[in-house]
Amino acid sequence: MILRWRIASRVLQTLGSLRRPDLHRHHLRLQFACRQEQERGQDPGWRQGAVHQRALYDPVVTVASPAIRATRLIVGLEIHVELATRSKMFTRAPSPAHPDWEGRPPNSLVDPLVAALPGTLPVMNRRAVEMSVLVGLALGCAIAKRCRWDRKNYFYPDLPKGYQISQYDQPLCSDGFFELPIEGGAKRIGIIRAHLEEDTGKLGHELPGGFRYDGSLVDLNRAGTPLLEIVTAPDFGAADEVVAFAQELRGLCRFLGVTEGVMQKGHMRFEPNVNVSITLQDGTEVRTPVVEVKNLNSFRAVKGAIEHEAVRQVEAWKRDGRVMGRGAKSTRGWDDHRQETVLQREKEDAHDYRYFPDPDLVPVEIGTAWLDRLKAELPELPLSRRARYERDYGLAPVDAENLTAERQDCLWFEACVAAAGGGAKAGFAIGKFLRNTGAKWANEQGTSLAGLGVRAERVAELVALREANAVGPQAADQIFGLLCQGDASVSELAERHGLLQVRDDAALDRWCQEAIAAQPQAAADVAAGKMAAIGRLVGAVMKLSGGKADAKVVNERLQARLRNP
Repeated sequence: MILRWRIASRVLQTLGSLRRPDLHRHHLRLQFACRQEQERGQDPGWRQGAVHQRALYDPVVTVASPAIRATRLIVGLEIHVELATRSKMFTRAPSPAHPDWEGRPPNSLVDPLVAALPGTLPVMNRRAVEMSVLVGLALGCAIAKRCRWDRKNYFYPDLPKGYQISQYDQPLCSDGFFELPIEGGAKRIGIIRAHLEEDTGKLGHELPGGFRYDGSLVDLNRAGTPLLEIVTAPDFGAADEVVAFAQELRGLCRFLGVTEGVMQKGHMRFEPNVNVSITLQDGTEVRTPVVEVKNLNSFRAVKGAIEHEAVRQVEAWKRDGRVMGRGAKSTRGWDDHRQETVLQREKEDAHDYRYFPDPDLVPVEIGTAWLDRLKAELPELPLSRRARYERDYGLAPVDAENLTAERQDCLWFEACVAAAGGGAKAGFAIGKFLRNTGAKWANEQGTSLAGLGVRAERVAELVALREANAVGPQAADQIFGLLCQGDASVSELAERHGLLQVRDDAALDRWCQEAIAAQPQAAADVAAGKMAAIGRLVGAVMKLSGGKADAKVVNERLQARLRNP
């Protein structure tokens, strides 16, 4: 069967070269059928070495499979970012990528243009272009002074027009880079292009209530949503590098405010392009065909798909000897349950989409004044802020990373530091306080740090009292909780609730004596040099004082009593 299909495929390919697109499509279907049988293991002649058949009917297949000396993973990444504009890319219909419109019923965000009704004309969304330029600037890209819109023609049930408005040979952003932090330094990842297009609709296979539906249900809510496609150079050599870049890019786009970045909702989708360089024993290098894994919406899936392909492609090359070449690229999906990729289709080349300029849209011209305004809108980026927090404030990398994860939290942190007078000491103290006490209250209330609503001046005042040992850690936590309920002077709250630390030496001595009497074994252990036991005594004193004693002073008093009687 395989041999007959390959003969028929070769004939149709020859006829297709005579500009018969219908026959060319038949050729692609036959190729796809052959590949499917390979995947199912139904091609014993192919696996067992039908050398003469491969040589005659498949010119991209090599004959031998020599011993392998080494392999090297090569990965490029395509990222689709749904921009959080209020309206869609070429119409005023609401966009589901904006938080005001998410979760709407199927096909409720559709207008005549989205539905591709005759007579409708597209109008460009200016803010979507500006958001794309901001991302391009953040990635060090050159911004085109002039670019145009193109029609990308293909048929799919969730594409009502039968084409997608995109950018082909004149992208909005190009030739950028990103310095990816890695252990011991940074790795430069090239950004080939970032172009703007419209998203497609979605196909579902479940009825309301989760009931299975045998057909396909079309939801056009997402159709027409502004979509920024970012394409990297194949500069990644490991799955962990790809995941780290994807996480950094998501954080960057969220920090710029161009997307909500909720991956489960499809706001960002990742498509790694994977192949393997194989070095043979004689020094010859061959490369496996590129595989594009489509629509991954979790970092776990990105890592799993790449690592699976790194193994699968080498094993496939050992069986069939296929190497990279024209028409050899394929598209695969990720089966999260079985943790493996599955063949979807042979990948089309650019000419198969029959790109041509969209006659209904004028080119986009980015003037100097417009570009300068967008450059001024660009904030200091997360990576730069993290480096500054570590360098100037002495914060740990994990603390700096968490403080820059959300833009509003980051800006609120900097406002707190400024209210405290700035400087390294204030930056470190406030950073540690917010990462501990602030994060605890934010988690309990289900909001962000900035969402707690505490004024920056109050945080600065509270941290100053804590640094002066006027209040203890438990009291500071309680005061911050009171500030989350309403604005008030920190000093007044501390006095009103009796939270100022006691500095009465007689009271401290009495509490220490009572704690020693209540914990004789702990006292004996400390006297014998077992200092781990002192924590029980300090805890007892803090309980007796109602949290008003200074734990550091208590520790010193206890050691003086027990170690130097």
